[in-house]
Amino acid sequence: MTSRLDRYRTIVVKIGSALLVESGKPRTEWLAALADDLAALTAEGKQVLVVSSGAIALGRQVLKLPKGPLRLEESQAAAAVGQIALARAWSEVLGARGLTAGQILVTLGDTEERRRYLNARSTIDTLLKLGAVPVINENDTVATSEIRFGDNDRLGARVATMMGADLLVLLSDVDGLYTAPPAQNPDARFLERVERITPEIEAMAGSAGSELSRGGMQTKIEAGKIATAAGTTMVIASGHHLNPLKRIAEGGKATWFLPEANPVTARKKWISGTLETRGSLMIDAGAVNALRSGKSLLPAGVRAIEGRFQRGDAVTILGPKGEVIGRGLVAYDAPEAERIAGRNSAEIEAILGYAGRAAMIHRDDMALRGE
Repeated sequence: MTSRLDRYRTIVVKIGSALLVESGKPRTEWLAALADDLAALTAEGKQVLVVSSGAIALGRQVLKLPKGPLRLEESQAAAAVGQIALARAWSEVLGARGLTAGQILVTLGDTEERRRYLNARSTIDTLLKLGAVPVINENDTVATSEIRFGDNDRLGARVATMMGADLLVLLSDVDGLYTAPPAQNPDARFLERVERITPEIEAMAGSAGSELSRGGMQTKIEAGKIATAAGTTMVIASGHHLNPLKRIAEGGKATWFLPEANPVTARKKWISGTLETRGSLMIDAGAVNALRSGKSLLPAGVRAIEGRFQRGDAVTILGPKGEVIGRGLVAYDAPEAERIAGRNSAEIEAILGYAGRAAMIHRDDMALRGE
C-alpha cells in the first residue's frame, strides 16, 4: 500500500455495524477484504487498531429480539451473546493472515478516569508491541445509558487520542462530508478537506443513516473535534467497497479532517497546561540531564516527594534547587513512590512485592518546560 497512508504510523480503524453485519451474520467476504488491508498495513510496519461495532447486531439475531430500538437490558443481553461471535470472527479472519487479535472492552470511564486510562493504554500498547491487533468495542454488557459513548465514532476518537494515533479512519455508510445531506439535497457539495471544524461544518451534519447504526454524520463530526484537537488526522470514507483501506490509500473519495497539532505536541500541551497537579517530585542533576535528552524519569533519580497523589495524577517535576523542570503523569501512588525513590528499577519488585513499571514517569507522559 502506498500514497495517502504512507505518512501515518499508528492507525485506528472504526467499523460500524451496518458494514460488518448483514441479516444478523458477519459479512465474511467484506471482512476478509478488510483483513487483507490490515495485514498489508502491518506488513509495512504500521500499528493498526480496530474499533469494531457489531456485537449487539449479531446478538439480537441469535436471541431473536424484535427489530427496532431495544431496551437497555435487551441491548446488554444482545451484546453478551454477540461479543462472542464478533471476537471469533475477528480472531479467525486475522489469524488466517498470520495476525493475532486481542479483544479490549471499554467503557467511558476507562478513557476519562486517569488511572483506568493509563491501564487501558498500557494494555493496548503492550498488544501492539507484541505484534497483535487490538480489537476494541464499548462494553455494552455493563455500560448504562448515562455513561455509554453512544456511538463507536466517539469511541474511535477516544482510543485514537489515548494511543497518540496519527490517523483515525471512520468507515461509514457515506463517502464523506457534504454541505448538506445528499439524499435530501441534490445540490449538496462534497468536501474533500476540512482544515478546521467550525460551527458551519457542524451544521452540515445529518442524522443516523441506518437502523443498525446509533450514529450519523453528527457523531462523526463530534469524533473529529476530539481527534483533531489531540493532533490526530481523521478521514471519513465509504466502507461499502471491498478493500476500503486500500481504496483510501490509492486516493479514493473521502473527507480528510486536518489536526490542530501533531499528537505528541497536543498531549504535552494537555499535560503541561490542563491538568491540576497533585504533588511534586524533586530530582537530582543527573535525572534532569536524562529528561532533557529524552529519557524517562526512573526512581533512582528521585530525591524527595511531596503530596498525596495517586497513579495517573499529574505532578510537578522539580530540579535540585526547586526549579520547575516540567510536569508528568506519575506511575505510582505516593506511598509506593516514596518507598522506591532513589532505588534502582531492578529493586522495585523486591521492595513493593510486585513487578511495577520501570519508570516513575514515562517520557510519553511528560512535558518539560520549554517544549
